[in-house]
Amino acid sequence: MPDDTPLKAFALNCSLRPSSSDRPSSTDKMIADLLAAMAPHGVTGTTERVADFDVKPGVLSDMGEGDAWPALRKRVLEADIFILGTPIWLGHPSSLARRVLERMDAFLSEMDDQSRMPPTGKVALVAVVGNEDGAHASHATCFQALNDVGFTIPANSGVYWVGEAMQGKDYVDVETIPEPLELMLSTAASNAAHLARLLKAQSYPGLPDGD
Repeated sequence: MPDDTPLKAFALNCSLRPSSSDRPSSTDKMIADLLAAMAPHGVTGTTERVADFDVKPGVLSDMGEGDAWPALRKRVLEADIFILGTPIWLGHPSSLARRVLERMDAFLSEMDDQSRMPPTGKVALVAVVGNEDGAHASHATCFQALNDVGFTIPANSGVYWVGEAMQGKDYVDVETIPEPLELMLSTAASNAAHLARLLKAQSYPGLPDGD
């Protein structure tokens, strides 16, 4: 009998523009399309744009007065599925995506008494958009870091859209989701929900006495 346990997703949009910008965000659209693909699997989700917050540079979970990261960190860890959304700039994830990953470096020193990092048992996906090469490189960078700090990466969990190089069309301008991307979104959504439910029911055991 299929498990219909409700799941919660939380996404961080690492566009360089705040939500007050007049220009719509392709990263927002990609995240929205991914969340829509998850809805039939019992997943509900919310998104925040990192540029709207004062996420201070550093590698601690709290960098002191005015740092907005602790509240975002709490929402990341409350979710069953974390989505990191980033545009491609100069062939790489945005600087805000890298800042989010840098702040997660703190997880390495926050293990519990069985050597499990805070995101243990949480699933992570990465959504990438751009008008240049770099989708696979951005996935590699982000997935490596997310794996290092304790997230679990499902099969086929990297979704992306890249437009023709040096042209002006953005993903937000695409009226109909291309068929290959639709399959990519559906597969990532299904695999993420399946794995998140398994881990929610029975997470990793950890190491006895932190060995």
